[in-house]
Amino acid sequence: MNMPWRMGPIARVALGVVALLMSLALVADMLFGLVPTQGDQQRQLRQRVAENLAVQVTSLLEAGDTATLSKTIAQMLARDPQLRAIVVRRDDGSTFLSKGEDASAQARVGKQASTLDDLRVPILSGSRTWGEVQLRYAPAVRSGLAGWAANPVVHAMLLMSFGGFILSYAYMRRAMHYLNPSATVPERVRKAFDALTEGLVIVDAQARIVLANRAFRGLHPQADGELNGRQIDSLEWLTAGMSLEGRAPWARALSGEGAVQGHPMDLLQPDKPPVRLLVSSAPINDPGGRTRGCMITFDDVTAVHRANEELRATMAELQLTRSRIEEQNTELRRLAERDPMTGCYNRRAFFAAGNELFAQAKEDHAELCCVMSDIDHFKKFNDVYGHSVGDQVIQTVARMLGEGLREGDLLCRYGGEEFCMVLPGATPDVARKVAEAIRLTIEQGAKESIQGTDVMRITSSFGVASVLMGAGSLEVLIEQADQALYKSKETGRNRVSVWAPETEEL
Repeated sequence: MNMPWRMGPIARVALGVVALLMSLALVADMLFGLVPTQGDQQRQLRQRVAENLAVQVTSLLEAGDTATLSKTIAQMLARDPQLRAIVVRRDDGSTFLSKGEDASAQARVGKQASTLDDLRVPILSGSRTWGEVQLRYAPAVRSGLAGWAANPVVHAMLLMSFGGFILSYAYMRRAMHYLNPSATVPERVRKAFDALTEGLVIVDAQARIVLANRAFRGLHPQADGELNGRQIDSLEWLTAGMSLEGRAPWARALSGEGAVQGHPMDLLQPDKPPVRLLVSSAPINDPGGRTRGCMITFDDVTAVHRANEELRATMAELQLTRSRIEEQNTELRRLAERDPMTGCYNRRAFFAAGNELFAQAKEDHAELCCVMSDIDHFKKFNDVYGHSVGDQVIQTVARMLGEGLREGDLLCRYGGEEFCMVLPGATPDVARKVAEAIRLTIEQGAKESIQGTDVMRITSSFGVASVLMGAGSLEVLIEQADQALYKSKETGRNRVSVWAPETEEL
């Protein structure tokens, strides 16, 4: 024998609560009119429409735009099927504009009081009344009990009664589960989860905690309180230090985005460094594929994270040490390649770089010139002014030589006061012009650069030789430039000479 269906206690309580609340609301509405009637709502709506139209009419009348005014009124009549006619009337009762059904009859009606179906709004011109706008509507709503019963608000209250019962029933059923957590998760399942070493939390579809194991409760001092039924996002100690991009992993899993694996998170601690966690979240679906909750795991990787931080710090320190060693090596190479007094190439580095340029010029049949330079009467500077002034003269001349050369040219301190330069790609004429410009700069400005004493005029002599003159090696080319330099010395110094075969014979 089948037992008749009986309403459970939760359903009866929910139905009683909703019925009591809705009955009180309906009685209060009948006695005090708490729920606005449909007529009140339509009156307010129509009043706003009429006032807005009056503002537009005033603006268009002041602008004298009668055509736009007529078009605006026609559009309002076309959009609102309840609006029968619109009349714009002057203050003396004469009609300025009328449109709609029986517009001519309405235009003849004099001044009357505004009603729900016949609204009249004054038109102001400055501080005086210019006229009025009359809006004629179809009859609004039925009056009395029938009108009250047809009110959409009453329909909404009845619908709320039904929906309130459903929601109250669902809420009370869920609340009963929270009052008795053992009814939600069996004790054997709880003990099995407590045996896990990683923190584990199970939440329902609304992200409310259904179960939290012992490892999760040990992650923070505030995690040891009552957690069942609380929103996981409401746990400030959990979310305060989250280093998450976008939404939390459990929110993504509950929204249907799928499982989230290994999302990093820093859990702040009150009296010790933060705990580094990897958060994973997997949705829990019913047989129909709908998400009913999700399982969240918190893997403590603080030790691994600290070890990685220490390793990165060590790597950074090694990189810094490597950079310093490279800087020192660069400085050592500079010291090995440069003359310490002038900063020019020494002979060893000069020949290494110069031979490469010479070989390339020979292979490409390109221009390349060598310039030899010597400070005129340098011995007198040391004998008359001392070696410190002589050193200043060498440094000054070396600086001016370097400033006068082109990018890519080589400069070498070849001897005591002798310098050698290689100019790749330079013709003899170009090399002679470069040497002449440097010679003039030394002659005009080198003397003033000497500090501490007034020395005699400083000049230099130059010799130029080109690879196209037949030199078979860099040494031969330097020898030819040196012969041209000797010619400059023999012919009066402070000048530039270019090597030619007759120079060698001389």
